[in-house]
Amino acid sequence: MPARRKARKRALDVLYEADMRARPPVEVLAGYLQRLEQPRPEHLGYAIGLIEGVAANQARIDELIDSYAEGWTLDRMPAVDRNLARIAIYELLYVDEIDDAVAISEAVELARQMSTDDSPRFLNGILGRIAEYATR
Repeated sequence: MPARRKARKRALDVLYEADMRARPPVEVLAGYLQRLEQPRPEHLGYAIGLIEGVAANQARIDELIDSYAEGWTLDRMPAVDRNLARIAIYELLYVDEIDDAVAISEAVELARQMSTDDSPRFLNGILGRIAEYATR
C-alpha cells in the first residue's frame, strides 16, 4: 500500500474514533500517538497533518458536505463515508501538492475496501462536485 494511502487510512481510523466517541480529533490523535509503537512509520507525519487539518477546518468541510450531498445529511451518512469525505475535501481545498483526481480516487478506493457497496459512487459524486466548486 502506498505511503499516502496508509496515511489516509490512519487518519480515517483516528477521525472515525473521534466521530464515534464524540471527542475532538486532536484529543483522540494524542491518545493514538501515545499507544503507537516505535519506530513510528514514515507516513505518520502526513496522517497527522490530515487529522489536524480536518479538525481545524471541520466546520467549513462539513458545511460543504451538507451543501453538496444531495438527499443526505451528515448524520445519515455512514461514519466511514463521512470521514473519508472530510479527508478528501481537506486535500481538495488545502493541500496543493495533491491533485484533485488523486484525492478523489484515494477516497473512493478506501470506501471500496471499508464501506458499503454504494459508498464509492456516492463519494465520487459528492467529491467531484466539490472539486468543481473549488476550482472556480
